[in-house]
Amino acid sequence: MDKIVISKATINDIDLLQKIGRQTFLETFSAGNTDENMQKYLDEAFSKTKLTTELDDQNAEFYFATLDGNVIGYLKINFGQSQTELQDNKAVEIERIYVLKEYHGKGVGQLLLDKAIKIARQKNADYIWLGVWEENPRAINFYKKNGFVEFDKHIFKLGNDEQTDIMMKLKLSNNE
Repeated sequence: MDKIVISKATINDIDLLQKIGRQTFLETFSAGNTDENMQKYLDEAFSKTKLTTELDDQNAEFYFATLDGNVIGYLKINFGQSQTELQDNKAVEIERIYVLKEYHGKGVGQLLLDKAIKIARQKNADYIWLGVWEENPRAINFYKKNGFVEFDKHIFKLGNDEQTDIMMKLKLSNNE
């Protein structure tokens, strides 16, 4: 496989972000959820209005993983008050890491995670954290393999369905 490039997304990339966001979320979760709940979530989470707000947020950043000019995955990280839950100034949240299904197992998710960890270190964060659906063992194992440990649970609302996310964190040693 050719070189995968990680680059920051801007407001000019909103159409690409909407497309990759919707596609990867559908691929990842459609089998375990109703069509109605999936559609409701996609319409809300990936609306142009919501994405514009997120892209304009100074405490949130999006990054694309591209291969041969095509977006194959993306990352969203949050800082400070833009974190969805903890809002700890010494932490960075990974809100989303998604990769197109055809690129699973090819190291794309690892590149995006490495980028998030690098940014967290640059911001002198003590740890990086995320929530992952309890019924997504592939993602849970990926994060455990990378040193993340479970520390809590929270409710994630997908449409009208309340689901449990496992909250995981990775303590950073900033002298690496």
